[in-house]
Amino acid sequence: MEILIQVRAAAQQKILFLPHALRQMLRPDRIIRRTEVRRVITEGEAIEEYPKDARGHSCLLLGFGDQGRPIHVVCAPREDYLAIITAYLPDVHEWSSDFRKRVKK
Repeated sequence: MEILIQVRAAAQQKILFLPHALRQMLRPDRIIRRTEVRRVITEGEAIEEYPKDARGHSCLLLGFGDQGRPIHVVCAPREDYLAIITAYLPDVHEWSSDFRKRVKK
């Protein structure tokens, strides 16, 4: 996906964690470290793309953090930085077993 190239290029310049992302990352039931988010950005894959998002063209990345736990990161590449919109641990009831596809309800 072209968006993944844009994400990684923007991240090379600067990564900006938006307040919502930090709140989600710091929840006691998940604690996602910034280094894990950076690993998702550099090693993960884009699994959804949101070209018409109100916050600008963004995407959902899947990668793996400490102890191999799956992490989803929603981010939006900008000209001179990458905005991290949110990061969370995908729910096994809402995602396929490989965490790449949403489960239809």
